Amino acid sequence: MKRYKIIHQTQYDFSASVQLLPHTLRLRPREGHDQRIESSSLDISPNASLRWHRDVESNSVCIASFNSKVKQLNIQSDIIIQKYDLSPHDFLLESYAVEYPFNYSVEDKILLAPYMEQIQYIDQPMVNNWVRLFWPQGNTIQTFDLLLKLNQNIYQSIVYCKREEEGVQSADTTLQNKSGSCRDSANLFMSAARKLGFATRFVSGYIYSNTDIAQAGSTHAWAEVFLPGAGWKGFDPTMGSIAGPEHIAVAVSRRPEAVPPISGTFFGPPGTNMTVNVWVTDAITPTGAPM
Repeated sequence: MKRYKIIHQTQYDFSASVQLLPHTLRLRPREGHDQRIESSSLDISPNASLRWHRDVESNSVCIASFNSKVKQLNIQSDIIIQKYDLSPHDFLLESYAVEYPFNYSVEDKILLAPYMEQIQYIDQPMVNNWVRLFWPQGNTIQTFDLLLKLNQNIYQSIVYCKREEEGVQSADTTLQNKSGSCRDSANLFMSAARKLGFATRFVSGYIYSNTDIAQAGSTHAWAEVFLPGAGWKGFDPTMGSIAGPEHIAVAVSRRPEAVPPISGTFFGPPGTNMTVNVWVTDAITPTGAPM
């Protein structure tokens, strides 16, 4: 088991006093057999009333409502997380899914249908041509090898750049520019995998590294593919790896733009400056605590 401490600070500075409308926060990591929250706190200034619920994809969502006018909004989340998925390669696929192409079972396909729809509703000719490089029609290939090749190609050919703009750029734009943020690379992976017939979903969260990486100081994003026998397996095209103990999932969605960490609006003069800081560090296991 590994333990990490996550501090996520967000500060909004407004040009004048504004009235904040309810804000949606997706800052609490998902819990399951692979990761558990040991402790968490959420500090918001000005004071806010909080309502918690789970959305349709079982993400933990907090709605913060405000009464007073403000010139600044501060939100800080402090979490200690326990990670148990220390061997991400330790899984077995169902025999029918070991080689690609394969078909999902009838029951799985019903549930997975929203995760197999094309992300963009317009044709993406660059992605269509690019996908053919990985799987010439008529050939068979190991399913996991195909996904690893796709993941590695994005890692090797797309230059990471930190984009402050909202939203996710199209897969064709990422291919054309040969650059993008982690969410753009995840979107490209998802678009290509869906064209190959895989069910995929977007993951927003954090990543730990004991070395300097470009993603340090910000949130992270990757993709998951549903593989029969293994379930949802994470692929991180920005890092060129599969998701493992250093990946801390917060929210998942069939659409990449649907799960920002914080979203909300306000009434008042235009003009806002946002500052985000994220730290993911080792949390020392208390003496005598079970591993």
